[in-house]
Amino acid sequence: MCRGVPGARLPDTLRSGRPRSMKPPSNVKTPAQYLASLPADRAKTIATVRALVNKHIPPGYDECLVWGTIGWTIPLSRYPDTYNQQPICYVALSSQKNFCSLYLMGAFWSASQLEQLKAAFQAAGKKLDMGKCCVHFQSPDDLPLQAIGKLISAISSEKWIEMYEQSRLRTKAGQAQRSKQGAPSTTKLSAKRVRTKRRR
Repeated sequence: MCRGVPGARLPDTLRSGRPRSMKPPSNVKTPAQYLASLPADRAKTIATVRALVNKHIPPGYDECLVWGTIGWTIPLSRYPDTYNQQPICYVALSSQKNFCSLYLMGAFWSASQLEQLKAAFQAAGKKLDMGKCCVHFQSPDDLPLQAIGKLISAISSEKWIEMYEQSRLRTKAGQAQRSKQGAPSTTKLSAKRVRTKRRR
């Protein structure tokens, strides 16, 4: 089982708040066991969306149990250098008390992906019920599945690691680390770019 936090302020700052999912029994250790622990109708809904994610998820992500939910992460065996020693989570799927949730960290991190997600719901005539980085739904029919699959496939695992590293550099800890290494901060780099443009 891998661990991580699929819902927080930003995907680069996957902190300590767990999603408000219905916690499965302690013996549930795999996605398959998670599905088996759900009521039949809910299991069917989660299985359908899980299949969608698995169909479109790019290579390099690992499907596992993440804080009692199904998650797709960059495994620590590939990228261990995370701020909290937990895998970087990209997508997660959970069964909650009154609805299901699909956590799309790419859409929350990227303004472009978020706009595409909103446009997809609007074009399909479906209501978008969204939290910070998750879409709530009762049935797969509530989701523009094709568009969501396309969004999931848009960010490779290599790109997700790059996005994670870039976002970490914007934090105070990241800036401090760069200073120790003698590298210019992102603020200084931005100022340098502005000065260069002005000279042109």
